[in-house]
Amino acid sequence: MNLKQIRMALYSLYLTNKFGFKLKKATSNSEKKKLRYEYGSTILSRLNIEVKVSGLEKVDPDGRYLLLSNHRSIIDPCLIEVALKDTNILGLWVAKKELYNSFFFGKFVRNGGTILLDRESKQMAQFFREIKSGLNSGASICVFPEGTRNTEDTELAEFKEGSQLIAVKNRLPILPVYIKTNANEILHTAINKRSKGLIIEIEFGDIIDYKDRSMSLEQAYRKMFNIN
Repeated sequence: MNLKQIRMALYSLYLTNKFGFKLKKATSNSEKKKLRYEYGSTILSRLNIEVKVSGLEKVDPDGRYLLLSNHRSIIDPCLIEVALKDTNILGLWVAKKELYNSFFFGKFVRNGGTILLDRESKQMAQFFREIKSGLNSGASICVFPEGTRNTEDTELAEFKEGSQLIAVKNRLPILPVYIKTNANEILHTAINKRSKGLIIEIEFGDIIDYKDRSMSLEQAYRKMFNIN
């Protein structure tokens, strides 16, 4: 790591844990949403990254959804948090166990509003109970259906199974979100070159009915955003 990367890593570690402590004290979804937005906007401001949003008019600002997003960078949750700033939507992120135990992200992930997905567990009842509890509190559910960050030389990796089941079991309308810009490339530019005026575009797609089985979620997502 070069000096710029070290400085940004240390600042991010400080900020992530600072907000992790603040989120632990939050007692309502609105308070968590406010803190998560503040965290995301602070990180992006430090990186000189602006988020440009299209399609938000399709979204009910008070609705509950299963949000599906592509995943290219570690700042993707921050991007979506900032994109949803003019709504009352708080999305609980489905997070893998490794993030819960992470030295860097653990405190924030555990306190910020997430649902643990233990891929090694053979019992999923607890996972679905936590989803139901989150929805009953008025929150939405956010999923990266590719399962992990896409590091391939493709716009979109194959979707893992399970996202549609979450929607069907909970009768949730599905809200596709597309991070159009390669956020990982922008992030590297922001850290290594400290460039200003960097822009990441995010598009909200048309709502998909959870009962629609005319095509798979991956096919519908690709068609909606013209991804080959």
